[in-house]
Amino acid sequence: MEYRQIVRSVEGGTGVITLNRPQRRNALSLELMLEMLDCLGGFGSDEAIRTVILASTGKVFSSGHDLAEMVGRSVTEYRRIFDVCTQLMTAIQSIPQPVIAQVQGVATAAGCQLVASCDLAIASEDASFATPGVKIGLFCTTPMVALSRAIGRKRALEMLLTGRMVDAHTAADWGLINRVVPASELESETRALASLIAGASNFTVGLGKHAYYAQIELDQSKAYAYAKEVMTMNALADDAQEGISAFLQKRRACWTGK
Repeated sequence: MEYRQIVRSVEGGTGVITLNRPQRRNALSLELMLEMLDCLGGFGSDEAIRTVILASTGKVFSSGHDLAEMVGRSVTEYRRIFDVCTQLMTAIQSIPQPVIAQVQGVATAAGCQLVASCDLAIASEDASFATPGVKIGLFCTTPMVALSRAIGRKRALEMLLTGRMVDAHTAADWGLINRVVPASELESETRALASLIAGASNFTVGLGKHAYYAQIELDQSKAYAYAKEVMTMNALADDAQEGISAFLQKRRACWTGK
C-alpha cells in the first residue's frame, strides 16, 4: 500500500508510524486508519521489528475521527468507519510487538482512544486528553471501551460525560499514560523505552503481551489457570532455557526468538 496520510520508518529494531495530517489535526480519516492497519500488519509479521512507536507530526497528536466524514453518510458508511476503527485498536494490542504512543499536544475522542489502546504511552508536558463527543451530540462510545479499561469507570465517565480536557500529569496519575516528560525529551525518552524492551527475547515479549490481554478480563481463578499454562509452555521454550542459563552463568543471553 502506498501511504499518503502516515509515514512509515524503521530505526534499528523499532518500527515508527507517524500520523501525517497536521493540516487536519491528524484526524483519523478512513484512509489513514486503513494505512495504519496495513503498516501495523507489516510490522507485526516482521521478526526484525521488536517495538513499534506511534507518533504524529505537528502540534496535535490526533483530534479523533475526521468530522468531515461524519456528516450525511449512510448507515453502511458509518458502520464501515467504526468497524475499521475497532480493527485498528484491536490490531495495536494483537501484534506481538509492544506499541508505544509518543504523545504531544492534544489527543481527543478517537485520538484519546488511540493512546488508551497502545500498550504504553509517554506524553510531553503540554499534552492533554479529552473525549468531548458529548458536546457535539456524538457520544464517544467506541473511545469509551479503551478509556474505561485504562482508567476505570468513574474517571472514564467523568471524561465522557463532561468532555473536559485532562492535563498530562492527571492522565499519568489516572493511568492513561505511563509518564510525562519535557517536550524536548519526548522523542529520546520514547526511544529509550523502546530500546529497553527490545533487549529482551522477542518471543517472550510477544508471548507475554498476548497473555496479558487474554487474562486481564478474566476472574482471578480463570486468569491463574490460564497464566500457569502459558508460563509452563514458556519455560519449555529455547529462549527461556537460554535466559535462565545465562543468568546462572552470569553471561549475556543470546536470543533465538524461539
